[in-house]
Amino acid sequence: MIRTNTALLDYISGIRRDNREAISCYNFPEGTRIVEQQKRLSFVYIVKKGVAKCFLTEENGKDFIQEFFGEGEVFGEIEALNDKLSFCAVTALTDTEVYQIPRTDFLKLLDEDKVFNRFIMNAIAGKVRYKALRHAHNQLHAIEENVQRLQKQFPRLLEVIPKKDIANYLGVTLRSLNRVLSESGKEKF
Repeated sequence: MIRTNTALLDYISGIRRDNREAISCYNFPEGTRIVEQQKRLSFVYIVKKGVAKCFLTEENGKDFIQEFFGEGEVFGEIEALNDKLSFCAVTALTDTEVYQIPRTDFLKLLDEDKVFNRFIMNAIAGKVRYKALRHAHNQLHAIEENVQRLQKQFPRLLEVIPKKDIANYLGVTLRSLNRVLSESGKEKF
């Protein structure tokens, strides 16, 4: 649920030591919007510390959470590659530190650094795979099973992610999530 990519984080940290002017480090306090939905992005981001949520706000005002980004996760790479407006918004769920790479430098790194290119290709492929499996699982299993799976994988989840975001991630109402938690006798994960 909280995706990480420590190999990419280690690699980009090494690149930054050698190339400080191209890669900046920024802190975003909890609740800060890092990326706005339907805006042009000038940067690609890699989470250094913290947790951020990536979500799409539908026309009816409801949020659909794509995923949660932990250390080493990249976002803005799709927009950098296809030069389109951002599909989702990204907000810091905790105090979050990110590496920020200008789009032109990101594209240059992809062209000139085969190892970096491979990391980004693997990250994109991993996102596609993860989303396909997650959506299939959430569609094919009852909410009770999905909540039990999250409880098992992330015992301290509610300490980091609000219930409303967990409900949005599962594609259920907050009321349904609370009912399942209440019936299982576990108000906390």
